[in-house]
Amino acid sequence: MLETVRWINAEGKVLAGYEADVPLLPGKLRIIDQTRLPQELVYLELDDIDGIVAAIKRLSVRGAPAIGCAAALGLAACAQHLDGADFVAGVSRLADQLAASRPTAVNLFWALDRCRTKKNIDELIQEALAILEEDIQMCQAIGAHGESLIKEGAGILTHCNAGALATGDFGTALSPMYVAHAKGRTFTVYSDETRPLLQGSRLTAWELQRAGIDVVTICDNMAAQVMKEGKIDLVIVGSDRIAANGDAANKIGTYGLAVLAKHHGIPFHVAAPTSTIDTSLADGSLIPIEQRDPAEVGAAKGVRVYNPAFDVTPHELIAGIITEQGLHRPPFKFN
Repeated sequence: MLETVRWINAEGKVLAGYEADVPLLPGKLRIIDQTRLPQELVYLELDDIDGIVAAIKRLSVRGAPAIGCAAALGLAACAQHLDGADFVAGVSRLADQLAASRPTAVNLFWALDRCRTKKNIDELIQEALAILEEDIQMCQAIGAHGESLIKEGAGILTHCNAGALATGDFGTALSPMYVAHAKGRTFTVYSDETRPLLQGSRLTAWELQRAGIDVVTICDNMAAQVMKEGKIDLVIVGSDRIAANGDAANKIGTYGLAVLAKHHGIPFHVAAPTSTIDTSLADGSLIPIEQRDPAEVGAAKGVRVYNPAFDVTPHELIAGIITEQGLHRPPFKFN
């Protein structure tokens, strides 16, 4: 499995969790630079706050769970350089800088909040590694709970990238596909290209092909036709934040897919960890939506651009939400 987010120690050993006989210090956050995919697989090793914030902002690391893991491990990497006498205050300042990098992915704030109270660097590193290990276990559990949705010979549509590149292990939306594939089931995944940054064609198609899963990339505006032709039996997407009523924010274009799926009688599922569920928000209208750089769209010079990174799918259009705790069916009441 791709080691998207990991801790690497001074000896060059990559760690997913705690190993008692392995020195952890000094260490760095190690991530795949996803802006370089699929042309080349490049790793970044970072221990400075500006570099880590920039990496999150420019989407070198992306996907809500991976952002949370990267923030926790990145915070630990940067905190190694703090004055021990002012450790807690220094960690809080670093965490504030990381928290400002992306506004929608609730896992970012959840992970940082878990790390803020640690009183020394050893505690902080252990908490960050625990967050990563929990994410790995979460991915595998989502796959186990969701794989039965994938029938032999099925066509599955997914949007953006909610796979190994977006998490610490199997992914969220792609995890049931990895588990079903490991059990010998054959199926075809249709990956929306996902405008404007093409996470579906650059990332999802790349990692599924690498895993030996049959994948076909389509342009976003082909989804309705592909559904009409009967090629799609199931839609599974990830989420960056889910409100208490089940409204789910995901990469822009997801809402449109849910509407199309409803029209064509295709079940639409969301896969995400419980850490993505924000019970402080009653519904999706309260989810903050990140506005991205207009230059991403590539419009003519001087033309105004509206570039929201996410949209919110109403819970009425969602057939099920797969978490590490199981498959949740409507009505959704998270608390």
